[in-house]
Amino acid sequence: MSSTSSGENAQPLRGRTLSRAKKGTDGPRVKENNIGAGIIGGNEAAVDSADVEREFNVTPRDRQEAQETADRMTLDEVKELLTQVLKIHGSDPNFPYKILDKIEEFLENRDVFDRPHRHVQLINEMKLEAALITNNSPYAEVRCVVENYDDPSIPSSTIRAWIIGLFFSCVLAFVNQLFSIRQPPIAIGANVAQLCAYPMGKFLERILPDWGVTLWGVRHSLNPGRFSKKEHMLITIMATVASNVPYTNNIIWIQYLPQFFNQSYAGRFSYQILVALSTNLIGYGMAGLTRRFLVYPAYCVWPSSLVTIALNTAFHNDMNYSVYGPGSVSYFMSRYKFFMCAAGAMFVWFWFPNYIFTALTAFSWLTWIAPNNVNLAAMTGFYSGLGINPWPTFDWNVLSFDGDDPLMLPFFATLNKVLGMVVSCLVIIGMWYSNAYFTSYLPINTNHVYDNTGAPYQVSKALDDKGLYDAAKYGQYSPAYLSAGTLTVYFFFFAVYPASIAYVFLHHRYELISGFKNLIGSFRKSKKSSGAARFTDVHARLMSRYTEVPEWWYLLVLAAAIGFGIGGIVGWETYTTPGVVFYGIVLCIIFVIPLGIIRAITGIEVALNVLAEFIGGTFSNGNALAMNYFKCFGYVTCSNATSFANDLKLAHYIKIPPRQTFMAQVIPTLISTFICVTVLNFQMTQIPHVCTKDAPNNMSCPGINTFFMASVLWGTIGPRKMFGHNGQYTVLMAGWALGVVFPVAFWFVRRRFKSHKWLRQVHPVVLFYGALNWSPYNLSWMLPSLPIAYLSWMWCKYRYLEFWAKYNFVLSAAFSVGISLAAVVMFFTVEWFEVDINWWGNTVAYQGCEADPCPLKVLGDDEAYFGPGQWLT
Repeated sequence: MSSTSSGENAQPLRGRTLSRAKKGTDGPRVKENNIGAGIIGGNEAAVDSADVEREFNVTPRDRQEAQETADRMTLDEVKELLTQVLKIHGSDPNFPYKILDKIEEFLENRDVFDRPHRHVQLINEMKLEAALITNNSPYAEVRCVVENYDDPSIPSSTIRAWIIGLFFSCVLAFVNQLFSIRQPPIAIGANVAQLCAYPMGKFLERILPDWGVTLWGVRHSLNPGRFSKKEHMLITIMATVASNVPYTNNIIWIQYLPQFFNQSYAGRFSYQILVALSTNLIGYGMAGLTRRFLVYPAYCVWPSSLVTIALNTAFHNDMNYSVYGPGSVSYFMSRYKFFMCAAGAMFVWFWFPNYIFTALTAFSWLTWIAPNNVNLAAMTGFYSGLGINPWPTFDWNVLSFDGDDPLMLPFFATLNKVLGMVVSCLVIIGMWYSNAYFTSYLPINTNHVYDNTGAPYQVSKALDDKGLYDAAKYGQYSPAYLSAGTLTVYFFFFAVYPASIAYVFLHHRYELISGFKNLIGSFRKSKKSSGAARFTDVHARLMSRYTEVPEWWYLLVLAAAIGFGIGGIVGWETYTTPGVVFYGIVLCIIFVIPLGIIRAITGIEVALNVLAEFIGGTFSNGNALAMNYFKCFGYVTCSNATSFANDLKLAHYIKIPPRQTFMAQVIPTLISTFICVTVLNFQMTQIPHVCTKDAPNNMSCPGINTFFMASVLWGTIGPRKMFGHNGQYTVLMAGWALGVVFPVAFWFVRRRFKSHKWLRQVHPVVLFYGALNWSPYNLSWMLPSLPIAYLSWMWCKYRYLEFWAKYNFVLSAAFSVGISLAAVVMFFTVEWFEVDINWWGNTVAYQGCEADPCPLKVLGDDEAYFGPGQWLT
């Protein structure tokens, strides 16, 4: 940790900055402070007690550093800063409510400013908080992994960084595309690249000579010195953007293959690359234009980025110090050694629940008592039921599914998710046992689609010879029926979209207004200035030293993506309007800021896939291919925009120059897109019987088959028959009203009962998000995360803050890397060669209703089908 001396002063609130070089592990550091011109109370009144450190969520090192600044702040400066803090963080569930109470007490007490000598203790506490916010992040979780200083001389965009980064971009794109169609699939994440990049960087640091050239006054050397944390993070950003397979490949598969739509033109490389480039690049423009809402502000924490930075810090921070922790002992282990031990332990352990003893993954021990008991399996089953089980798994990969790691997400987010799932569980139970919408004839919690006999829905029976919707055949066959779990998911999907807009508008209006003002102001500034300078956050001020990316760069990428998309759609017989590209952009404009703010604060991502399907299916009216493009552009644009914003926050925290980050996102995206499309062509033409049960190496394309089913249901049959007037599930449309009413009602409740501080931890959008995790997942995937999150974020963080700050996010990164490495090794050593261990521990979890999901009711001998005798065609 670094400390602040009286000589390095800055006053960003008045537009002045002053820096001093300090010696550290990576070279000289630039440190920013906010120091006023006057002292109240002096050092003798400094806030330095252990109780205050605990109350303010600050370690002794951070407190000591902030105290030197606090002693030089004036009362007027503190008032001005904390007034702004209260506006921004008043509804922030990440901000400690005890501190907000003190800030309100400070600002509302006029006597504090009339007779400050009578309130020395309160004033100095507020000065300490103001100094913490000015010198560092207001959040302990950010302070523990993100350094509040910068050395602009540390290189990031070096030749060796680009060599390593592009290497991993190529490898991840190739492997992830090649095995994306396998059952089970395999994917190498950016965390594996981050781990492997470090020894590669150190190796090049040792062997490469210091040869280079000078361009525009900057020397570019093969070996500029020590492999730096900035280089490492730039490589990680490259690997992150390259690891994603183009979403349009799903469309290409179902167009090209004869068992689907059999459109041969979809095999043309020019068509494939145009639509892939369009969807991969289209999010950049929106991400760049939303930086002032999603990247610069301090309240946009982006929890997932903290885990990535923690791993980066473990490799590059040579400073080690002892911390007091559980067991009343001091811990001396460095972050790097702790990471290696934890990752190694997880690598070994992961083999047990995923290969040697798989019942540890699906530890549904209650169903083992009576595997064929329908009610028992429905309530407690891991695979076919609701997963009501006190401890249903010993697999970390299960309880952190979908990236929702309980060590990473704030506790309030995990708690709200679990509560939302528990409440929606009651809805599912009531629906299934009452046979509402004939759900008793289906398994209680499955994402499969069924006909009116309870058999899997055969979409071909509702299509003509050209693969288009046939009303007569549909009338003779059956409507499509959904399980109670799936119906509940759709209901809360319809609720979560308006709830996101309503919640952000009600609780983050001030931030939205500030963001729009700064966005408008950015077009009036010189190209040398940075929009980040308008924010008082220390990281934003440090980043203001670097030349910002002009808005027209992002707009140019956005325009190119639009052109690629229109070219691909118009140039071939897609039977789709080019307006679908602009539809995706408009949908993103509406949702990117609300969903981005929610993801930045809570760590959860609300996807637009269902909304895009719903709107696209309504407009396409029987055209499955058009619906797929509606879904693609409507979903991918916003998803990519928030993902790219997360990468920009990584660079923001590590202090990588924005223009270098821009190039590290765009260039690997272009390269990985060409690689993925090339591999796609190889898969379609060179793998015999691909996407069938006879395909070699299990290249059976389970995801593609599911995508085809969804495209027919939403595009060919269409949402009107499902949710429209007199449709099967019209009542689910009430979810839209709930999504508006609940956040508004909750906002009034919070204003009415201000004294109930726990209401600040209730997040309506995350509650709804918890209900989206059904079908096929259940409580078995969610419940174990709650006690772990409590132990980490509430118990350990409150009692042993330094211990938690040093190890929590490193542990999260270690478990993630250990699982990824074990999965890759396991795949290529035993799964690829189909080497199985056949014993009770690997078969007990797949018996009875867990192996073949059981409905509550079955058709009688005199019943041909369930449901109405006539249905809407």
